[in-house]
Amino acid sequence: MSDVAIKQQDASRRELDRLAELAQDVIGRARAAGASQAEVSASIDTGLNVNVRLGEVETVEHTRDRGFGLTVYFGKRKGSASTADLNADSIQATLDQACAIARYTEEDPASGLADASRMATVFPDLDLWHPWAIDTAGAIALGQQIEAAGRSHAGISNSEGASVQMGQSVSVYANSHGFVGRERGTRHSLSLSLIAGDEAGMQRDYWYDSARSADDFMSAKALGDIAAQRTLARVGARRLSTRQSAVMFSPDVARGLIGHLVGAVSGGSLYRRASFLLDHAGKQVMPAWLNIVERPFLPRGQGSGTFDAEGVATRDSALIENGVLARYVLGSYSARKLGLESTGNAGGIHNLIVEPGHADGGAPLDFDGMLQRLGTGLLVTEVMGQGVNTITGDYSRGAAGFWVEHGKIAYPVEEITIAANLRDMYTGIVAVGADVDRRSPLLTGSVLLDRMTIAGE
Repeated sequence: MSDVAIKQQDASRRELDRLAELAQDVIGRARAAGASQAEVSASIDTGLNVNVRLGEVETVEHTRDRGFGLTVYFGKRKGSASTADLNADSIQATLDQACAIARYTEEDPASGLADASRMATVFPDLDLWHPWAIDTAGAIALGQQIEAAGRSHAGISNSEGASVQMGQSVSVYANSHGFVGRERGTRHSLSLSLIAGDEAGMQRDYWYDSARSADDFMSAKALGDIAAQRTLARVGARRLSTRQSAVMFSPDVARGLIGHLVGAVSGGSLYRRASFLLDHAGKQVMPAWLNIVERPFLPRGQGSGTFDAEGVATRDSALIENGVLARYVLGSYSARKLGLESTGNAGGIHNLIVEPGHADGGAPLDFDGMLQRLGTGLLVTEVMGQGVNTITGDYSRGAAGFWVEHGKIAYPVEEITIAANLRDMYTGIVAVGADVDRRSPLLTGSVLLDRMTIAGE
């Protein structure tokens, strides 16, 4: 380990210790002020963001953000306040405001900390801390390399720029159960957006990479090449006539499709009775061959963590098991509203994996295999608009992508709308590919649906 890396390690530990001491002190003061329970979240985030366009520097941004949030409970009355200033006067004012709010709010029987027995007690190293020793000059040079690689392709007419981002965060969550959870992690990203065109019009596309460690990035050339290839592939896009056909979502778009499932089975939607999957736990909602599992302990995982936003221990758990909805996605508040128990998902999911497979069994299919399985139909690589109703399950969104014939991409398409109901879309999944997109806490390959309505000309 280099001297710089050792210094960063030591500095992050000192900051975590300082945040933990501050959190425990404020919790003690809240209890002294009459609070029956209290919890604190404190964080320090640092980063560098450089944008380069046409070889020139557009923006350079250095960030150092601090956050401190306090929630107090006076019985079943709750008050919350926050500040971005960690000095003593600001912290005391935040505590006073939270206590004042709690004294005047209505009682809520579901409020309060998560159960003390559910607090995490084991904190394995998940390999999430990889500071990137890149300075401004290095980030500019890398952005220029990425953009140059993309612009070197014949047919690329312009660039919307390359971005290089470095970020690292240390945070503490503590509560009056005596729980103190420390986390530190890094997230870095590279991206490039390009423009190409012909007499029919201009087309834009992009590519990006995201990783905990910069060592895991694809090369600057590879990223530039992919961005250029994606952009050039869209030139000459056509509209389709209105029809019904099989539809395949590319991995990055399929991620959103699975995200709608998570939203529909999350506590807030359920206790408000605003979900088309209300009362569906234990029922078949997907094909019997399909499984979706949560894996919080993946090394370097984008969503890895040993505890959730309330300190509840995370665990490996099925969400969809043989097509059956095995459970909901709950924090302690929504669980109490529903008469259930927290699933350790306060703050979101932790590496949700859609396992590859297909209705016929056998080995999972790569991207080309998925196209062959699609045969003739629509490959969706972009969706637009907000036309998803989680109450009814109705799905209608603008889309772009490619028309596929006999398992091969025939031509690009745009200005179409795809529509169906999410219930039918989930039960109509024919295959999930092995081409998994690992740039997100929601990991899935391409998803092939048996049928959707395509509205075009």
